[in-house]
Amino acid sequence: MPRFDPRKTGLAVLAPVVALVVAAALSSVVLVIAGHSPALAFQRMWEYGTEPAQVVNILNKASGYFLSALAVAIGFRMNLFNIGVDGQYRIAAMAAAVVGATLTLPKPLHILVIVAVAVVVGALWAGIAGLLKVYRGVSEVISTIMLNFIGGAIVAWAVTPQVFAVLENNVVRTKTIPESGWFPGFTWSGIPAGGSQTVVFGEIYGFIVISGLVGVLYWFVLSRTRFGFDLRATGSSEPAAVASGVDVKRMVLTSMLLSGAVAGLVGMPILLGAAHSFGSQDFPSGIGFTGIAIALLGRNNPVGIAFASILWGFLDVSNQILDIESIPKEIVTIMQGAVVLAVVVAYEIVRRIGVATEQRRVMSTENAAPPAVPPATATADTGGER
Repeated sequence: MPRFDPRKTGLAVLAPVVALVVAAALSSVVLVIAGHSPALAFQRMWEYGTEPAQVVNILNKASGYFLSALAVAIGFRMNLFNIGVDGQYRIAAMAAAVVGATLTLPKPLHILVIVAVAVVVGALWAGIAGLLKVYRGVSEVISTIMLNFIGGAIVAWAVTPQVFAVLENNVVRTKTIPESGWFPGFTWSGIPAGGSQTVVFGEIYGFIVISGLVGVLYWFVLSRTRFGFDLRATGSSEPAAVASGVDVKRMVLTSMLLSGAVAGLVGMPILLGAAHSFGSQDFPSGIGFTGIAIALLGRNNPVGIAFASILWGFLDVSNQILDIESIPKEIVTIMQGAVVLAVVVAYEIVRRIGVATEQRRVMSTENAAPPAVPPATATADTGGER
């Protein structure tokens, strides 16, 4: 087990904290310029966001955000930028919905087949960018962005009444998955403040448990396996990894496949827990790009990503109360954008602080070391010449 280092842990926590403080400060300045009280806005957001019904919404949003950020983080650890999580998750969710609606299987098996289809489709879609990177040297940034547009066009074509969708109540969506393919959730009920009767606050997606298990698996594979070591080593220094016998091309392709597989799971909490069919209004674009921001804020660590996902979900949900208070809810978008910008700057500052601290520590250790004893001469060893 690696030894706990309070200094390194403190520096790791410092960057996201600084980013949040900077984002809050910038948002406060914008609120003041617009003639609103920052204290009132933040207070109302907190009060609204901590209501039980809204906590349910926050956790449900966070389950998808968490998986999206993990998919991005896998690429980051390999020094790859998978910008295509958005397209991968939507085309995977659409394919899983179509297959799930055509099958009639026992409940556990039905759910397993739907999830397996999403994982395979997400991995294959990301694998296209991996193959282009390995065999043609195409930047994964360019290829995944282009695949986002292609995937979006395929989804738009597939989700039409002429192909896989149906028109119900003026809404176009795929056929409904049978109940055997629904993932059971957790009902949260209780007595609200000032009330006397038990009410149902909402249902937390049961797939949130699977999201947590994926996070544990991510930590174990990257931190406790040879594959994870090779992946991190390749991301840190490709020449050094090659010198150590690592097949870099295989690692690049495998990393993209894994990233796409996790991206394929992003839509499963909604598909299996609430929508039970695929429609564009239930699976919006942009979640993949949100995952990039969350992965940065969480420093590619599953625990940090979990907290960042909950924070992002809180900001998405709590902005609804701002309209009621006649406060522009766009302030939340400004805050989220400020977090992304501030976290990049904060990480660089913290990195430089860490490097300077380490240099001072090494220098102090060298200065404190006793002088080396010169080796004895041959004359001393033999008693001199006679």
